Amino acid sequence: MRRHDGLLLTIALLAVAMMTAAEAQSADRKDGVYAPQAPLQSRPLRVEVIDGVRFRDIETDEVYRLYGIDTCAPGQTARLGRQPWPCGTMAISWLVTATLNAWLACNTLRKEASEHLVRCATAGHPDIAADMLRAGVAVALPGTEQDPPVRVYIRAEQDARKAFRGLWSSTFQMPWEWRANHPTTLPLARSEATP
Repeated sequence: MRRHDGLLLTIALLAVAMMTAAEAQSADRKDGVYAPQAPLQSRPLRVEVIDGVRFRDIETDEVYRLYGIDTCAPGQTARLGRQPWPCGTMAISWLVTATLNAWLACNTLRKEASEHLVRCATAGHPDIAADMLRAGVAVALPGTEQDPPVRVYIRAEQDARKAFRGLWSSTFQMPWEWRANHPTTLPLARSEATP
């Protein structure tokens, strides 16, 4: 008898849970038609790399920037012992290799000025920014009130530091500090470069 009562109670709880879920779904519907609040991710993209954290959709010319990380600027160098090496060029090279002949799926977090702030993946890289951090070609951005640091990114950077991978085997200036001391213009958009 107790077993039967427990079964009835379980069935009743499941029915209430299903009704609550159905009501939550119907609250989003108007006239019986479901419409999502916002797209979860962009359509698949083919891109050209602008710098270590930015790329352009080759079909729409929209510019995307990877969220939560920064890389050396294109002209920036790091120093391994007495040997300088082009850490900015290496970051660009890593991103080109990761995106070359690959479709990107990007989740836009917000639009800033003329670019989308995104987290992206390819078939070979489930999170491009995290993989750049693990390879030691990027650094995690310090958190702000608007953008707290991503814990996965902090851990990926710590792993690269402990293994002395990439930048972490060398002496270098943080990218945002280097840019403050070396003001340059950003690369022109394709439409601006044509006469």
